[in-house]
Formats: sequence, structure tokens, C-alpha cells
Amino acid sequence: MTLRSRGARPTPTPGSLASANTSTGPELADRVTSRRFASVARDWVDWHRAYDDTASALSRRLAVISRMIRDVLDSAPPGDIRVVSLCAGDGRDLIGAATGHPRAADLEGVLVELDAQLAATAAVGVASVSNRVTVLNGDAGVTAGFRAALPVDLLLLCGIFGNLSDEDVRTTIAAVPAMTRAGATVIWTRHRREPDLTPSIRRWFDDAGCTSMELVSPGAGGFAIGAERRRDVPASGLLPDRLFSFRDDLW
Repeated sequence: MTLRSRGARPTPTPGSLASANTSTGPELADRVTSRRFASVARDWVDWHRAYDDTASALSRRLAVISRMIRDVLDSAPPGDIRVVSLCAGDGRDLIGAATGHPRAADLEGVLVELDAQLAATAAVGVASVSNRVTVLNGDAGVTAGFRAALPVDLLLLCGIFGNLSDEDVRTTIAAVPAMTRAGATVIWTRHRREPDLTPSIRRWFDDAGCTSMELVSPGAGGFAIGAERRRDVPASGLLPDRLFSFRDDLW
């Protein structure tokens, strides 16, 4: 059964533009805490191929995320729609949702992805959507690369939380008010394998001044996709220099 909720926070039931717009940040020197650990490196390009299987969990997850993004575009007031996507991969969630949408040209912001091949693919795709969205080939955990794009109306934290320590997840969520405008939407994902961190994640978003708009999950052991709306609350602190260290060894 798919858990789908809006508004309240029920406990889940068991059960990166073309090369001219692609930049390389100084944070790439920080390889120890980057998205690759030499001894357990995952081929993220190969991993993304699972999206091409329409029956895969990744494909089903992508469909939900894309619909949530379109909901944001549909309801956005006139003017720019500022977006940041961290660990953006090939950017297919934002690109797929925005392609053909009447508000696509209003998108402005940055996608951050460390894998050079994925970033290049994202750059080609996003160029067809908006010439004001760029791709940064760099470590998404380091905030220097995307500070200039903040605050945003849409923050994508998809495919991240399952590869972070619990403390880094909490740190990232606590920084949401410093990264977003009041009324902004944050879309996040996390697997629900034991120990299921989803209830804690939802509580941390609440503590950070967000209201749950929707939670979609096929059940225990599957995935969870959340959409949060930032309430009109002040940022409780400065944006840290580093939000998280992406870890391949948590798979």
C-alpha cells in the first residue's frame, strides 16, 4: 500500500548548462569527504541506468518527484522561481518536470553534482529548459559553490539522505531556513530500510520550521518522498560551510 498524506505528520505505516555554464569549484580538492571513497566507489553513471526501467523503484520514485516539482511550478506566483538541487545526478527530475511547462523559463538557479559525466549530461538537458539554470561540477556538501543562488523557492534534496550519517542529515535539514525563502518547497527522499530514519527526518523538518505537505511511500523497506513547505520563520543560524559528507559506504 502507498502511504500518501498531506498536511499532517502521521507516523509512516510499517509494511547538472553546456560546458560554458558548468563550473568547477575549489571544493573538489576535498576528496576525502566527497561523494567518492576509493575503496567503495560506486559507479553512479551505471546506477542511473535503473531509471530507464519503468518498473524499477527508482523510476517510480522519479515519477513522484517530477509530479511534486510540477506542483511547485503550477502554483508559483509570477516572477523568477529560484531552485537549487544538491547531488543532482543527471538532473532528470527537474529537467523532466520543467520540459514543456509554461513556467520553465522562469527557473533560475544551480544544480550541483560531483560526477563529471553526470554533470555534463545535466548541463545538456537543463540548457533546453532555462538559460538561467547552471550546473556546478562540485561537492554538493560544500555550500560555497551555491551560496550565490540562495535563498530559493525550491530545494531538491533527493538521493542524498540515504548516503549521509544521521547527524549530517539533521545538519542539512537545520540549514533549510538559511537556504530558502518563506513559502519555499523542499523535496527530499530517503529509503525506509531499518533503522527507518523517516520519522526523525520529518520531526527535524518540523523543528526547522517546515510544514509537511505530502509524504509518499510504498511501505516499510521501500522509499519515502517528502514535500515540505517552509513556514515564515527566521533562520536560526548562519549557513555552515559544509552541510554533509556524501558516503558510498552506507549502501
